Amino acid sequence: MKICVIGLGYIGFPTALLLSKNYEVTGCDINEDLVKKIKNKIVPFFEPGIEDLFDKTQLKAETHPVPSDVFLICVPTPFDKEVKMADLRYVKGALESIVSVLVPGNLVIIESTITPGTCEKIAVPILERSGLKVGEDIHLSHCPERAIPGKTLSEMVQNDRIIGGIDKFSADLTEDIYRTYVKGKIYKTNIRTAEFVKLIENTYRDVNIALANEIAMLSEEMGINIWEAIDLANKHPRVNIHLPGPGVGGHCIAVDPWFLTENSINATLITTAREINDNMPSFVVSRIKRILKDHGILNPTVSVFGVAYKANVDDTRETPALKLIKLCEKEGWSVRIFDPNVKKFEYPLLSLEKAIDGTDIIIIETGHDQFKDVLSNPDIRSRLNNKIVLDCHNIIDKSAWKKAGFSIYTLGDGSI
Repeated sequence: MKICVIGLGYIGFPTALLLSKNYEVTGCDINEDLVKKIKNKIVPFFEPGIEDLFDKTQLKAETHPVPSDVFLICVPTPFDKEVKMADLRYVKGALESIVSVLVPGNLVIIESTITPGTCEKIAVPILERSGLKVGEDIHLSHCPERAIPGKTLSEMVQNDRIIGGIDKFSADLTEDIYRTYVKGKIYKTNIRTAEFVKLIENTYRDVNIALANEIAMLSEEMGINIWEAIDLANKHPRVNIHLPGPGVGGHCIAVDPWFLTENSINATLITTAREINDNMPSFVVSRIKRILKDHGILNPTVSVFGVAYKANVDDTRETPALKLIKLCEKEGWSVRIFDPNVKKFEYPLLSLEKAIDGTDIIIIETGHDQFKDVLSNPDIRSRLNNKIVLDCHNIIDKSAWKKAGFSIYTLGDGSI
């Protein structure tokens, strides 16, 4: 069986590698540089285990779809911020690109995150331009990805999966393919429910994070340490409050709730949660201003540690760090940026030494493990103008840093 995976990004590339163990797989992407890298056996991005898996497979790569038995679409779904809707142009483009090579018996699987009804209202009409009838001549299903950067391969293998078919036969065909590498359970449903499930999974997390962020803001008003309060609250057997932070990023949690609400007037809670999380960089800046005022610092130099949207990855998609940096600049502050994992960003990334040279406050924006002891070297610490840290993720050993002369703050710690 031949499989063509369209889209070789954070989901498509590892998916193609996993399928290559059992099938003849060709990866397709319109990014010529990306295709060239894969043809030259160069891993396009960092992900634990992916280099070893790449070395063991014979993945082909092209800039256009090739005739296959199965077409698996893993292209991104951008978020149109102006209208707060899913931008389906890449999904549509991928579907249109395979119309000319479709033959009877083909199966088309969409993994890309899409709004409910996309398969029926958009995918079916495009695919039927081939002259083939979906559900009769060709088959269609949606199997939303369930993996996070940093654990992509393990989660693709171990996590349960949802498959929604345009009909039962399509779902059964899709299950046979995923069974070759998925060890988790596979649940089958109709295609629109599968589209909906992916969105409500990420919306649940976004709403829970928004609750944590709002009570973190409340805790500061009341002089209560939110980290201790959440820890104690979660000892209740039916309570599981997430942890607060400086905002929500990534291409799922920060985006998917809008896909769910774009055609509805009944999504007040979901919309409010998005607004709370989107406004967290403003709250971080207000906290920085209070800390600087307490220390009598004017015209500060601010060092932002971390621009990846989450810990221990190099992914900056929808990172709240970008808004934080812009807000700091708007205050007239000098901003320096350090992230040992990220190679490319909208702002210049500096070495540790240059990022902290003469700085007044360090903002731990991303909870990378490297930041836990990044200033353990006295020679590094001597470069600081003021030893002040705002730890947005509560990851550092406060007692050890305080012994080194630092003033340590966390979001929602009840101080200042």
